[in-house]
Amino acid sequence: MVKGILHPQNEIFVINHLPPCRSKPVKALFIFGTQFKIFWMKTGRLVTSVDTCRLSPVCVQVQWLMDNYETAEGVSLPRCTLYCHYLLHCQQTKLEPVNAASFGKLIRSVFMGLRTRRLGTRGNSKYHYYGLRIKSNSPLHRLVEDQQHLAMRQQPYSQKQRIKPVQKVEGLTNGMGLGLGHQQGAGLSDISAQVHQYQQFLDASRSLPEFPELKDEGIPLPDGLHPQHVHTYQLIYREHCEAILDVMVNLQFPLVETLWKSFWRFSEGQSSETDTLDLHDESEKRLPKSVLVLLCKYEPVLNWARECDNLLYQSLVEILIPDVLRPIPSALTQAIRNFAKILENWLTNAMINIPEEMVRIKIVCAGAFAQTLRRYTSLNHLAQAARAVLQNTAQITQMLSDLNRVDFTNVQEQASWVCGCEDGVVQRLEQDFKLTLQQQNSLEQWAVWLDGVVSQVLKPYTGSPAFPKAAKLFLLKWSFYSSVVIRDLTLRSAASFGSFHLIRLLYDEYMYYLIEHRVAQAKGETPISVMGEFACLNRSQRSMDPDKGTHTETPV
Repeated sequence: MVKGILHPQNEIFVINHLPPCRSKPVKALFIFGTQFKIFWMKTGRLVTSVDTCRLSPVCVQVQWLMDNYETAEGVSLPRCTLYCHYLLHCQQTKLEPVNAASFGKLIRSVFMGLRTRRLGTRGNSKYHYYGLRIKSNSPLHRLVEDQQHLAMRQQPYSQKQRIKPVQKVEGLTNGMGLGLGHQQGAGLSDISAQVHQYQQFLDASRSLPEFPELKDEGIPLPDGLHPQHVHTYQLIYREHCEAILDVMVNLQFPLVETLWKSFWRFSEGQSSETDTLDLHDESEKRLPKSVLVLLCKYEPVLNWARECDNLLYQSLVEILIPDVLRPIPSALTQAIRNFAKILENWLTNAMINIPEEMVRIKIVCAGAFAQTLRRYTSLNHLAQAARAVLQNTAQITQMLSDLNRVDFTNVQEQASWVCGCEDGVVQRLEQDFKLTLQQQNSLEQWAVWLDGVVSQVLKPYTGSPAFPKAAKLFLLKWSFYSSVVIRDLTLRSAASFGSFHLIRLLYDEYMYYLIEHRVAQAKGETPISVMGEFACLNRSQRSMDPDKGTHTETPV
């Protein structure tokens, strides 16, 4: 196919790559104003018009591709890079983007003969368009700061100068006017525009892990579904998750909503089918929405989607907050919390008309993801506040003085009666705590001590099915014991009560973090998955009729 632009001013056409005279006609793609036309060309003259329709968005997209990219030998460009550039372009021009599959078809129609290769090491490879590059005069080059880092990470955006996303609400919520998205728009846009300042706090080297195999569990496919449909769904869902990871690693939070809407075929009702392009046409060819709806009711697909979401969200957590104790800029923390606050609403809105079974699973996983982000950012905030206390010699001296006046004999008796705590363990914890405090250890050294406490207490249960229960029970005992110590300090009007209260909040939250990861490791799951199971259990309990519910004693 050859390509050209018909200029409405003078009604002449320009051919980009016109082949020599041939006996057979060749196919030519033209843009004429708001018209998208495909012609048959023979010896450089117009022969037959075979397709004419009003496709204004496509015209803009084709022109944008031709303005910014060109074919060349021996070069390649990550497929996700082009798509993320395209999402930014749509955000700036207020166009409704098509999904990744439809965009890929458009690229191949513009750049004929383009090949796709999967490049990179195993577990970190990505699909590339081979023989395509960014033009030397393209403004997209402003998105690149470190080409070496870009090649290693294969990211779609740069670490230096970036094209700023649209600051208006349309750019954030895609014109949907979500209430909460409106409130959070400025913060999310600002952080994405300054991503180069925050890359050092992220783990940009992490890639999406391999997804598990989909097991049919002996359940036959329902009428209307074929094995190829399931395979296609797995492919496009993997591409969808990779796109989410790529925009998240560049802190382009608003684009997550766009990706969700595109994948789940969200549309808001169009004025005229003759005037507006069906944005999901290519998706329909690859996987019709009717088939997508049937897949969303098929139990093996539901279970597979849950596992994939847990892997995706765990990767995103480890990218955004790779170390919960490391100081994070307040702007980055606030942007992550704003995103956690709005993401469930975005997903719910994008999945309108999708079967409830799939929506429920997706929302539970997304809710666990949001809750984890909120908890980890809160833990990080506590850690930074506690650093000031642990580095203050005068406060440490006062804390030791107040701690020595605590009646630990009474504390130990209460803990033994309520929790069954072993006297030897309690005494050892008391001595170690005082010694570590006296040494004025850093926060990281305290973290090592807390991790050692968990390992020591749970060592007898390693490899046992009782490990998760023992870990949760230890968490309850730790919480009760620390609350009794705080109560004693309160009754004695300890001068360092505020410092102890802050330290107690931090250590309780960090202990919860440690137990969460130990339980997940013991069960062979991700922490997100463990929290998702807990959230699902809570929701099912809340949905019970309180008059018919039963109360169960918690074993200690």
